[in-house]
Amino acid sequence: MQIIVIYPGTFDPITNGHLDLVARASRLFHKVIIAVADNAGKAPLFSLEERVSLAKQAAASHTNVDVIGFGNLLVDCARQHGATVILRGLRAVSDFEYEFQMAGMNRNLAPELETLFLTPPEQYTFISSSVIKSIAQLHGDISSFVPEIVYQQLLKKFSQD
Repeated sequence: MQIIVIYPGTFDPITNGHLDLVARASRLFHKVIIAVADNAGKAPLFSLEERVSLAKQAAASHTNVDVIGFGNLLVDCARQHGATVILRGLRAVSDFEYEFQMAGMNRNLAPELETLFLTPPEQYTFISSSVIKSIAQLHGDISSFVPEIVYQQLLKKFSQD
């Protein structure tokens, strides 16, 4: 059975925690789609095009991983790409309430889609894109938390400070 999973997020920027989930999903599923949300409401640091490009470069070693940008409902995007599973990461108990609510809404909108939660290894539980950006803006060392391409782009973004 060839199952396609979609892994949505803003990925502003993609982190090693995100990539851990991608690597694990790529072993479990026939195809993984990293779906980068437009999500202008979050006022992202990187444009949608930049985030898609960074995710493509960061996930390039996985031959069964595609990266797309999307601005419509996740369930519609999943249907468009033939995905039957939505992948979400849970770093901490605090993530659960929001993710549980979203899974319920997605199930209501598209009962044919299943939501699967994966938890990261301990070394990634405290990593979030927001924390990474805050540290990078203050010129802290984030090199062990993000892929090299992301590290370089963050240095470039914040070098004007």
